[in-house]
Amino acid sequence: MANGSRLAAWEFFGTELRRRREDMGLSQAQLGALVFVSGTYIGQFEQAIRKPQMDLAIRFDEILKTDGIFERLYHKLIKDQPYTEYFAHVVELEQQATEIWQYAPMVVPGLLQTREYAESLYVVSNPFATDKYIEDLVKARIDRAQLLKDATRPVYWAVLHEAVLRIPVGGPEIMARQLDDIATVVRERKALVQVMPFAAGPHPYMGKLLTLMEFADAPPTVYTEGVLSGNLLDEPAVVKRARTSYDLIRAAALSPEASLALIEATAEDYQQCASTT
Repeated sequence: MANGSRLAAWEFFGTELRRRREDMGLSQAQLGALVFVSGTYIGQFEQAIRKPQMDLAIRFDEILKTDGIFERLYHKLIKDQPYTEYFAHVVELEQQATEIWQYAPMVVPGLLQTREYAESLYVVSNPFATDKYIEDLVKARIDRAQLLKDATRPVYWAVLHEAVLRIPVGGPEIMARQLDDIATVVRERKALVQVMPFAAGPHPYMGKLLTLMEFADAPPTVYTEGVLSGNLLDEPAVVKRARTSYDLIRAAALSPEASLALIEATAEDYQQCASTT
C-alpha cells in the first residue's frame, strides 16, 4: 500500500471513529476517559494526526460496540506496510516530526544508512531469506531515509557511539562509503552528528537505541528499542527524563567539529584497508 493510500485509510479510520463516537453521544473527552487517553488524543486519532495502537483499537470496539471493526482495520493497515508492528508507529511519527534526536549505540541509525550498509545488516539478520525479501526490506529502509533529503525535513540530531564507526558492517568498502555519506549529510547541514568516544566511559542508555521526537501539534514522544521489541511512550514525565538523559549523552560526546573529523578519518582508514585487500 502506497503512502498516499495508507494515509487515506487511516483517515477513514479516524472518520469512522468520529462517526461511531457521535452516534453513541460521546464527546472526545468522554471517549478518551473511557479508553484511558485524553480527549485531545481522540481528536488526533480522528484527524489521522496520530495512529492508535492495537490495544486502543480493541477498546474502541468494546466501548463503541462496533463488533471488531477497529481491530480489523488496524490489522489491515499494519499488514499492508513494510515495517514490524512495533516500529510502524515510529515511521509514521517520523514523517510528522519537526525535530528528531537519536542516540545509536552499535548501528548507524536507519535515517542515515546507505543501501549497501542496510543490505549487509538485513542479510546477517535473515541468513535464509530470499533476495526479494531482502530487497523489499532495503527499499523500505532507503525510502524512509529520504526524509532527510526533503525540503521540509525535520531538524535531525544524532549521537553515534564510536562503536558504530568501528564495527565493519559489510566490510571496509561499504563502511568507507557509509561514513563518507554521513560526513556529506553533515557538511550539507541536513543533520548534526556527534560521536560518543570510547574514552567517555559509561553513560545513560548504554547499549540502547533512543529516539526523541517533537511535533508542531502533538506531545513529544520517546522510543526505545530492544530485541524484536520497541517501546513508544509519550507520558510527559518519561519524555522529560529521556530528554535529560539525551542531554547528558550530548554533553559527553565530541563536539560536532571533532566528530566530523573522526568520521572522515575513520572513513579514510577503511578506504585504505579496502585498497590493500
